[in-house]
Amino acid sequence: MAENLMEKVVSLCKRRGFIFQSSEIYGGLSNTWDYGPYGVELKNNVKRAWWKSVVYEHNDIFGMDASILMHPQVWEASGHVQSFFDLKSDCKSCKKRFKAADLKKENKCPECGGQLTQARPFNLMFKTHKGPIEDEENLIYLRPETAQGMFVNFLNILDSKHPKLPFGLAQIGKAFRNEITPGNFTFRTCEFEQMEIEYFVHPKEAAKLLAEWIESRFNWYINLGISKENLRKRPHTQDELAHYALACTDIEYNFPFGWSELEGIANRTDFDLKQHAQASGKDLRFFDDSTKVRFYPYIIEPSGGVDRSVLAFLVDAYFEEKVKDDLRIVLKLHKDLAPVKVAVLPLLRNRPEIVELAKKIAQELKKDFITVYDDTGSIGKLYRRQDEVGTLYCVTVDVQSLEDKQVTVRQRDTMQQERISIDKLKEYLKEKLNS
Repeated sequence: MAENLMEKVVSLCKRRGFIFQSSEIYGGLSNTWDYGPYGVELKNNVKRAWWKSVVYEHNDIFGMDASILMHPQVWEASGHVQSFFDLKSDCKSCKKRFKAADLKKENKCPECGGQLTQARPFNLMFKTHKGPIEDEENLIYLRPETAQGMFVNFLNILDSKHPKLPFGLAQIGKAFRNEITPGNFTFRTCEFEQMEIEYFVHPKEAAKLLAEWIESRFNWYINLGISKENLRKRPHTQDELAHYALACTDIEYNFPFGWSELEGIANRTDFDLKQHAQASGKDLRFFDDSTKVRFYPYIIEPSGGVDRSVLAFLVDAYFEEKVKDDLRIVLKLHKDLAPVKVAVLPLLRNRPEIVELAKKIAQELKKDFITVYDDTGSIGKLYRRQDEVGTLYCVTVDVQSLEDKQVTVRQRDTMQQERISIDKLKEYLKEKLNS
C-alpha cells in the first residue's frame, strides 16, 4: 500500500467529496484545490482543534483576524518586497517554469527534456491594485503570510488588553504565494491557510520558551492521532536559517513523497518589531512595569499549514483491510477531526415506516452531533461509504426497531455492534464521543 498510498488518498478525496481540482470543468487551474462537503468539515475541525489548543486552553494568547490586504509599506518594512524571491528556470520548449532548487544539475526540463533558461529571481507575492486605476501608486499585495498582521497590531493589543510578558497572538488565515508546485496534491499551493502564533517573550526566556513550544506543537499532532513514528523534529542548520531567525525547528511528517515540513517553530528575535518601528516611526517597545525598562520583546513563532495538516491527517488515517474477501477502506480519523460523527441508515428503504423512524432519529441527533442520513444503497454499501469518510458510528434502523424501539450501533474501527434503546441513544453517543 505504501507504494501508491498517495494515489489512493487522492482518489478517495475525489470519490468521497473531500478535495477536488479547482475549476475542473475548465481543465483545472494548477496548484489550486477546492474542499468538498467532507473536506471542509475536516478542515474546519483541524482549525477548531488548533484554536482550542492554543487560544482557549491558554490564558496568555489572544485571537486575531487581520485583513488580507495591507499597506504596501508593511511588506517593504518586513523585507518581502526586496528579498521574497525564488530562483526559477523556464523550459524553452514546453514553456513550463521550475524552481531551481527542485532541478537536477543538468540543464534539462524534467517534463519534456528541453533546454532550461538560466535561473532568475521571481518575487513570490501576488500583486494587485486598489482602486480603479492600475498604476504603481495603487499597487498592493496579497499577503504571503499572516504574521505581519499581528506584528503591526502589537500596539493595539498593548493598549486594549494590557498584557504582561509572555503573551501571544494567534491567527488562522489565507496567504498567497506565486510559486511553482512540484505536485504532491495539496502540500504546496498558491493559496493556502496558515495557523500562526506570535508569542512575545523576554529575550532572556526565548530559548526556554522556544523549546517548550516545539514540544507542545509536536504533541498536538500526536494527540490528534498522527503516528509518532511518522513525525520528527528537525532543527535548522545555521546556513538554512531565515535572516531574522536565531533558531528554528521544523516538525516534519513522513508523507508518501518523503519527510516534509508540517510546521516550523522559530525564534524570530526582535527583528520584526524593530523593522516596523523604524519604518512607521512608532515606538513598538514593551514597557516592563517591574523594571521600568522599555525593550523590544523577542518573538517565538509556531507557524503551521492548515492544508498540510489536513493532508497529513488523511494520509495517516488511511487504512485497508480484508473483511470476508472484500476490501474495506476506512479513514481512522481522531474523533475530534472526523467530518461526520454519526450516520443513520434504514435497513430497508422500501419500508416507509422504517425510513420515517430513521429520519426522525437523524433529525434529533443533528441537534448534538454532525449527523447524516443515507438510504441510497444496501446496508453493506452504506457501511463502506461511511467507513471511507471516517464516520465514527453508524446507527441502523431495522424492522425489529419498530417493535422493540432499539437500533443497532456500529463502531467504525472495530465494526462491533450493539443494540441500544432509542431513548438512550443520544446519551450513549455523548458518552462515547466525549470520552
